[in-house]
Amino acid sequence: MPRSKNAVASRARRKRVLDQAKGFYGKRKNVYTVAKNIVEKGLTYSYVGRKLKKREYRALWIARINAAVREEGLTYSVFMHKLAEKGITLDRKVLADLAMNEPASFKKLVESVK
Repeated sequence: MPRSKNAVASRARRKRVLDQAKGFYGKRKNVYTVAKNIVEKGLTYSYVGRKLKKREYRALWIARINAAVREEGLTYSVFMHKLAEKGITLDRKVLADLAMNEPASFKKLVESVK
C-alpha cells in the first residue's frame, strides 16, 4: 500500500504560518522553517504584551487618581482606604476617568469621603 502524505493538510498548515508571517522582513516572510520560529516568538510576545498592557494601564490610572487626590489634600492610599470604609466600590478605571474628564464630580466624591 502506498504511503499517504496528506499534502492538503501539510500545505494548509504551512500556508497558515506564512500568512501569519506576512509583512515580516527577508526570509522571515517566505521561508517556512524561518517563518515558523518567528511567528511562534511573535505570538509569545503578543501574549506577554497583553499581560503587560493590563499592568501599565493600572499604573496609569493610579497615577491619575493620585495626582487628582493630592490637589484635594489627600494621598492615593488614604483616599482608597476611605472609599473602602464608606463602601464606595468604584474601580480605578472609573475613578481615573472621573478625575480626568469630570473634575467637579470627582471633587465632590473626595469631599464626601473626607
